[in-house]
Amino acid sequence: MGHLFADRAEAGALLAERLSVARDPVVLALPRGGVPVAVPIVARLGGVLDVLVTRKIGFPESPELGIGAIAEGGAPVFDRALMARLRIGPQDVREVVERERQELARRVAVYRGDRPLPDVTGREVIVVDDGLATGGTARAALRAVGEMGAGRVTLAVPVGARDSVPALRGEADEIVVLATPADFYAVGQWYDSFDQLTDRQVLDLLARGRRT
Repeated sequence: MGHLFADRAEAGALLAERLSVARDPVVLALPRGGVPVAVPIVARLGGVLDVLVTRKIGFPESPELGIGAIAEGGAPVFDRALMARLRIGPQDVREVVERERQELARRVAVYRGDRPLPDVTGREVIVVDDGLATGGTARAALRAVGEMGAGRVTLAVPVGARDSVPALRGEADEIVVLATPADFYAVGQWYDSFDQLTDRQVLDLLARGRRT
């Protein structure tokens, strides 16, 4: 099984070639991994680059199991079918949601400081991540952008799980994904280089992207 991309920057450059926008889009990257994918997109298409911070909501007894997600500016979005199977409701994860809200606020402060999100009202928005596994964080991000009054919304990812992409069709006007491999286990398996990014690297990439 071969890798599809050398790294996130190459994936972003390939993705940029497939995107067609009217003009001056707002490109919102899901940090950390979506930021290096978004930089080549802004370099090619122009527009405004920023982050849209999301956090996974984990099952209290097994935090790695995502039962939902939250994005800045939006309400928690839960996987209702999974929660039904686990026999839990939103009231059972109140503490987890509050913790993730606090961490989300901390990360927003790190990445954006006091600067607000760009005004997306009526604008063309491209939401970018480095891959789509369950699609939970992407769903939360897309709903938050919709609640902010965005005009046309595109989700752009280099690679996605085959089942997750159709499940998001109703959440965006367009989904651009370069590959949906059948044997999808994790986003990182499709990259030669998939290092974890530091906050400093994210800030440097955002600064570079805003200069393009």
